[in-house]
Amino acid sequence: MRSRGSGRWLRRLVVTVIVLGVLAVAVDRAAEWAAENRLATMAENQAAKYDVEATETSVEVGGFGFLPQLAKEKFSSVTLTMKQPTFSNDVAAEDLVVEMSGVHVPRALLQQKPGTAVTVDSTAMRVHLSPDELTKLAASTTSIKALSFRIVDGKLHARLTAGGLNAEVTVTPQVKGRRITLAVGDMSDSIPSVVRNAVKSQLARGLTFPQLPFDATLKQVSVEGDSLLLVATVADLKLTS
Repeated sequence: MRSRGSGRWLRRLVVTVIVLGVLAVAVDRAAEWAAENRLATMAENQAAKYDVEATETSVEVGGFGFLPQLAKEKFSSVTLTMKQPTFSNDVAAEDLVVEMSGVHVPRALLQQKPGTAVTVDSTAMRVHLSPDELTKLAASTTSIKALSFRIVDGKLHARLTAGGLNAEVTVTPQVKGRRITLAVGDMSDSIPSVVRNAVKSQLARGLTFPQLPFDATLKQVSVEGDSLLLVATVADLKLTS
């Protein structure tokens, strides 16, 4: 009888522990979901100040255990994703991803108190831009006729009309301030040298990219797959409600 009673007690204890564990996970996840939505709204509102709007904005909190991190008022990492963001000059990116580490979050975040501020130790931004959108950017920046871009075998190509002739050249994108400069490869000798030099000079001056959200500073541009990858950093990022 005693062993049978002990067995029932042990089973009840195991069931209780499991139920409490499930409840703890559910509460943790619900709080995390609420905080992620809150952070996404804060980021969306702040991006709007830079005339940046997206079809969807989401946030994912990293690290192990949301509530323990909130109790310490610091998330180890947060990822912000803006899908199809549109910038001030109607140029649209494929996506904009901000990786944050050392995110200082007050407990008042879940209470949605006005003036709640979130600060970040380190921030890296990635923006994917299609060749078609680079073409749109070029149309408002240069006077080169029929200038368009495409990516071939991992390299950026520019197609243009120069000296009455159609030409396609390989260009290497680089960053200079807020401008994406384009170093031109060899051009056809059939194009007069004065025209070749004018095209190279104009593309070297670059295309002015619209202001990135959160005062991000453009640092690097390269070809990644079928897109251009723009890498930027944000100093002293602060999100406020």
